[in-house]
Amino acid sequence: MRQSVAPSRISHAASLASQANNAAATSRLQEKKKEFEAVAALERASALFLKRIEGLADDCEVMADAGQVHGQVLEQWPLMFQSLSLFLNSREQHLIDPSDDTLPLTGERLVRIPLDELQADASK
Repeated sequence: MRQSVAPSRISHAASLASQANNAAATSRLQEKKKEFEAVAALERASALFLKRIEGLADDCEVMADAGQVHGQVLEQWPLMFQSLSLFLNSREQHLIDPSDDTLPLTGERLVRIPLDELQADASK
């Protein structure tokens, strides 16, 4: 008697279905790998962008500090010119009228007093 081929056909059909599922799963796995690689590349690019932005922020803070220092220096110029003007006027008055003893010229000097250091020492 001859053997039936039906059981082998069923297993063959199951094998084909299994291969189709494996091919679909492999294809899906490849898509997910590509998606994961793209997300990882985006994370790396974002981290690099963040470092650059933080560097720019640091540079901006340095420039802001420099601007404050420049402002403090510029704030002192009018006072310096006022002091120089007073000194020059008193010197001219002394040259015009040397007999006037109300304008003592000897021993006068312009000095810079570090107020910040004095205040810091006083607060200690």
